[in-house]
Amino acid sequence: MVAADVELLAALPGTFRYSEALDHVSERQLRRLIDEGSITPLARGLYRKSDWFGDQDLVEVAAKAPRATLCLRSALVHHGLIDDIPIEIDIAVPRGAWTPETIAPVRWRHFDRETFELGRESLDIDGGGHIGLYSTERSIVDAFRMRHLEGGDLANEALKRWLRGGGQPSELLLLARSFPRVQSVLRKTLEILL
Repeated sequence: MVAADVELLAALPGTFRYSEALDHVSERQLRRLIDEGSITPLARGLYRKSDWFGDQDLVEVAAKAPRATLCLRSALVHHGLIDDIPIEIDIAVPRGAWTPETIAPVRWRHFDRETFELGRESLDIDGGGHIGLYSTERSIVDAFRMRHLEGGDLANEALKRWLRGGGQPSELLLLARSFPRVQSVLRKTLEILL
């Protein structure tokens, strides 16, 4: 790679959209960098530097759905509460939001707009990009809330690990107040485990 290409690449972020690239390089320079293999297309209009290492699936999802939030199995795995290796990435968006097509294997979940932001944090995915991530407590509440789809064992395993790791039941029950159908089930499960 010539010195000029090194300078061009240095001006670009790790992952970027086509329009962002044109703020730093010309279309011709961008095409040349792609042809040389210095830049890799991730999805339509989304690129990354070839030497960049990160989770390109999450980068694609975050770029296509700005309110996307890791939830359920994906969030529980991230928090170390289950040992699964999910086949698909569980992503929550507010109910009624558009869900884009992705190359990444995504299982879209539509959560109520009123409770969507509860327990939502931000996860850095590429040194500048972010995707939403539900907190440990919210992830456990969601596992109980959706146990009819995910199975009760998932919720129970996550809750047991969280308690062994020093989780505070009062924090969990405080969050569960916003989800009335889950509150009594969660309280009963905590009584059995404690």
